[in-house]
Amino acid sequence: MNIDNKHFYKFDFTTEQISQHFNNAWKDLDIANKDEILDVKFNYAYTAFIKAGITLLSFYGMKVRSIPGHHVKIIDKIAQSLDDCAIADMGNIMRSKRNSDIYAGGIEITEKECKEYIRFVENVVTRVREIIFQKE
Repeated sequence: MNIDNKHFYKFDFTTEQISQHFNNAWKDLDIANKDEILDVKFNYAYTAFIKAGITLLSFYGMKVRSIPGHHVKIIDKIAQSLDDCAIADMGNIMRSKRNSDIYAGGIEITEKECKEYIRFVENVVTRVREIIFQKE
């Protein structure tokens, strides 16, 4: 995987650090599944998705630079790594909704949307887990 030096830089993560990133994503996904408030569920699902991407990038020796546009780049790298362009589509829909919530005065998330987003993130997190723990 090539490194976009503007958004990422080479870094040698330990197995423990990669596991910590994954566990952080898993924890957020668990909160998304258990909470009752739809906005909370959505926000935790989105952060679990981004953290799963950070986990995958750390597995491939890339550290994310926290600069404008880095979520778009993380989403692109997840889709590229998992060879699934639908991940970029759904991930960017979630990113756009999250941005509207923050910068445009809020959004309405339906229960149906929430379930769809959580299923999507569960799938991505499962696929990331299979990659990073394949050698164990």
